[in-house]
Amino acid sequence: MVMEIVCPAGTPAALRAAVKAGAHTVYCGFADETNARNFPGLNFSRAEMTEGIAFAHSHGSKVLVAINTFPRAGAETIWHSAVSDAHAAGADAVILADVGLLAYAAEDHSDLRRHLSVQAAAANADVINFYAEAFGVKRVVLPRVLSVQEIAAINADTDVETEVFVFGGLCVMAEGRCSLSSYATGLSPNMNGVCSPATHVEYTQEGGDLAARLGGYTIHRVADGEPAPYPTLCKGCFHAGKKTGHVFEDAVSLNAEQLLPQLRDAGVTALKIEGRQRSRSYVSQVVKNFRAAVDALEAGRTLPEGMLARLAEGQASTTGAYRKTWR
Repeated sequence: MVMEIVCPAGTPAALRAAVKAGAHTVYCGFADETNARNFPGLNFSRAEMTEGIAFAHSHGSKVLVAINTFPRAGAETIWHSAVSDAHAAGADAVILADVGLLAYAAEDHSDLRRHLSVQAAAANADVINFYAEAFGVKRVVLPRVLSVQEIAAINADTDVETEVFVFGGLCVMAEGRCSLSSYATGLSPNMNGVCSPATHVEYTQEGGDLAARLGGYTIHRVADGEPAPYPTLCKGCFHAGKKTGHVFEDAVSLNAEQLLPQLRDAGVTALKIEGRQRSRSYVSQVVKNFRAAVDALEAGRTLPEGMLARLAEGQASTTGAYRKTWR
């Protein structure tokens, strides 16, 4: 079985770059709060989505539309319209997390393939089988808290396809359960689609230091002239007891390129690359490298090493929970 490469596209240009670089599948979202990457300058209008899907299909690639935030009470029609518009645009599947939205899609667009978003945090076979039986879910995106052995055990007890993250930003929370950014800014990643929104970021000079704040909270403090990281709460530097440092998460990227044989043997269907906020150049390079690795694996050749080191956040990477070596 050839594992499917599922690639990010935050813009129409990134979608075209991913397809040309060899992506089997591209995932993207509409430019509104139905999408968990709801940032200015990113995402697709309805017309752009239709054009992007047509372009991908003409090159043999598929497109998944992420409608993966949780609807606000009384505003469900915004999310219902997004499902209907994705269907009309020719999407190959929608990626959903909310049970009400899953029910709507199953009832009103039964022919539209449904994938379960990582935002649902479905991490065992029982809950995955429930989603399949209740809503006809065909694939689940697993949260980034499972080892390879745990993924294999899940696949042994379900017929639902599994998709796992293999490169990009690594969230230390069980997806769909993070409230750090909401606490600081009042805007939720899981409902409004914005984690550490730029509207709440502030940089101020304080003596010889530059302080980076989010929602009034100091997340980083660096000496004058040093690069100041973007103030994302889970990657901030804090005082905890006698220690000062990255209490929640180091500034590193997930990179599971050397675990592809184990993931294949564990029954994984698709490999997901994180990064819809990244440039089309980044997307193109990551896709080309992972396509080369998957093709080498299928042909029985040795996997290339160190392909993606320079693209990793902070020039550092981890295998995350796959090998359970993080602290």
